[in-house]
Amino acid sequence: MSPDAVTLAPGGQLHENLPFKPVRIAVITVSDTRNFDNDTSGALLAKRLEADGHRLAGRQIVKDDITQIRAAVLGLVQSGDVDVILTTGGTGLTGRDVTPEAIEPLLDKRIEGFSTIFHLVSYESVGLSTLQSRALAGIMRGVFVFCMPGSNGACKDGWDKIIRWQLDSRHMPCNMVELMPRLREHEAHDCP
Repeated sequence: MSPDAVTLAPGGQLHENLPFKPVRIAVITVSDTRNFDNDTSGALLAKRLEADGHRLAGRQIVKDDITQIRAAVLGLVQSGDVDVILTTGGTGLTGRDVTPEAIEPLLDKRIEGFSTIFHLVSYESVGLSTLQSRALAGIMRGVFVFCMPGSNGACKDGWDKIIRWQLDSRHMPCNMVELMPRLREHEAHDCP
């Protein structure tokens, strides 16, 4: 393939002649029962993001607890060491599923399209059961945060069919990497 070749990618094109810019991504698994020995969804995300050329900036497991989830996410955001946070787990409908309640109030902006697209691709895998997911995404202090269900299938769908493409700087007509330098523009104007 020539250096100017364009590879088709979902919802756009991958321009292989453009430079790839790796981003720093942290993975947080939200679960009362998982540890690093049996956390297959967190391991899956970590492996996939590294295979796609990004940097694993950290991996944590936290309980299904609003305070613990918020502390983990805020700690990563405030560290300045991450560009993206992927959470897996806690997006269902049971009483213990509190990831959206923990994350959504902290978001500066919600990315509504992620939930919509996630449900479209999830429907192809699990049919109407996608209704039981409250996947969401947004921006928190200049960091993208994606919250996905805890199943391996949901993480595969979320990463393989959506997130990996938007975190590839070669994906056109646009991608989230090109937006990263501009995510905190408003802060310079908000100060008196």
